[in-house]
Amino acid sequence: MIDHAHDLESVREATERLLTAVAELEAASVTQSSRLPGWSRGHVLAHLARNADALANVLQGRPMYVDATVRDADIERDAPRPLAVQLADLRDSAARFQEAGAAPADWSRTVELRNGVTDAAARVPFRRRAEVELHHVDLGIGYELEDLPEEFAVREIDFLAERFAGHPDVPPTRIEDGTRVWHSGREAEGPEVTVEGSRADLLGWLAGRRDGAALTVHGGPLPALPPL
Repeated sequence: MIDHAHDLESVREATERLLTAVAELEAASVTQSSRLPGWSRGHVLAHLARNADALANVLQGRPMYVDATVRDADIERDAPRPLAVQLADLRDSAARFQEAGAAPADWSRTVELRNGVTDAAARVPFRRRAEVELHHVDLGIGYELEDLPEEFAVREIDFLAERFAGHPDVPPTRIEDGTRVWHSGREAEGPEVTVEGSRADLLGWLAGRRDGAALTVHGGPLPALPPL
């Protein structure tokens, strides 16, 4: 069962880690490249702030974004801002998300995200946590996939394996980290491709942050995953 209150607290903790790390950066570093192609660290920080507001919109019954064009334009507009402005916006938008999450609500209701995707309201805090944790890694400032809390890493692999389950372009896939097993891809039409590796490497591959070179694959090539 999803515990949205626990996840909201976990979002707060992850955000504090991020804010502390960003506050220690040199001012000029905000213009330097992140690990995401075509995005500076300023783009990542701007996206995180706008995503907090977008998910607050979802919790409050409004559209997540007016449209994709506005979303992208807002990120481009906000990316060049000075580090101090980025930091203040990230802190303030995070507070607005927490305020939206603290309001009395029916957490079993279905909400609409981007591109017609729907989910239970109770899963929105975990979606926000994934944004904060993974984009903290994307900044390239010393926080790595290996540093992610174990509980988060396991749940994010759960989430991503489920996301690709039944996808026609992903072969039946068994995923193992030495202690846990996940199944993803199309329903088994024969032997599954088995992908083994560390939790960090598996998560990096599933989330599009690593190429899977460190993984061990049996029964076929490493499945090519569609973009998130």
